[in-house]
Amino acid sequence: MIIITGAAGALNGATLDHLLERMPANELVATVRDTAKAQPFTDRGIKVRRADYADPASLPAAFEGADQLLLVSSSDPTADGVALHRAAVDAAATAGVGRILYTSHQAAAPDNPFFPGRDHFATEQMLAATGIPWTSLRNGFYAHSLAWLAGPWRETGVIAVPGDGPVSWTARENSAEAAAIILASDGAYDGPTTITATDAPTFAELAEVASEVSGQTIRYELMDEQDWVDAQAAAGRPAHMATFLLGFYQAAHGGYFAGTDPLLRELLGREPRTARDALA
Repeated sequence: MIIITGAAGALNGATLDHLLERMPANELVATVRDTAKAQPFTDRGIKVRRADYADPASLPAAFEGADQLLLVSSSDPTADGVALHRAAVDAAATAGVGRILYTSHQAAAPDNPFFPGRDHFATEQMLAATGIPWTSLRNGFYAHSLAWLAGPWRETGVIAVPGDGPVSWTARENSAEAAAIILASDGAYDGPTTITATDAPTFAELAEVASEVSGQTIRYELMDEQDWVDAQAAAGRPAHMATFLLGFYQAAHGGYFAGTDPLLRELLGREPRTARDALA
């Protein structure tokens, strides 16, 4: 039995779709925070259980019987992600799951300026300490986030950012398919497993790509950090969100997202989607 948390979300929901192409529905369990959203799963013959990391009492029963458990990482920048992940990992140990797979990030590091990377690192350490077999899916930075991280370049003609560096922009749909393939391999991948696109362009390089795909000249501008934060405030973005995003650009400048790995291409049996695809 494979149990998928966060099955109503985009990433693990797509993973579940790919698993259905590889195994019977009665070997899969979808967990959701709100069972009112579960009908699409039951319609396909998938068992549904309620699981909410913020409600630890809901978790052991939700995870019971799992040969493999896919834990989605918390996506709330205002939450204590490590505490939420601790609740899930402790419940997995209580339930006696066979293997834990966790949606981590290639930039999992204790000193990452982008704080989700620090949370991912802490969670991986937590997993390693359980004694349970585990796999950390270190996905590259999701390419769909270029829609806001590159700014409104189609309207302004400028990609203006407060920090630059190579980023292995990785399609979320490719990461989801890779996760399904790894789950279906039943333990063939152990520990940190890097899943990225095959190249890592900078924003300066993306400005050139944006020019090509749009047919207009797109400039690149490196902004002062405080000027960028002030511009975010003027645009109505909450201060905590501007600080959160600034950490991403600082991490990119520090090379935290620069690494690439051929594994995703090998798993898919084709070239992964690229940053160009996301911009186009």
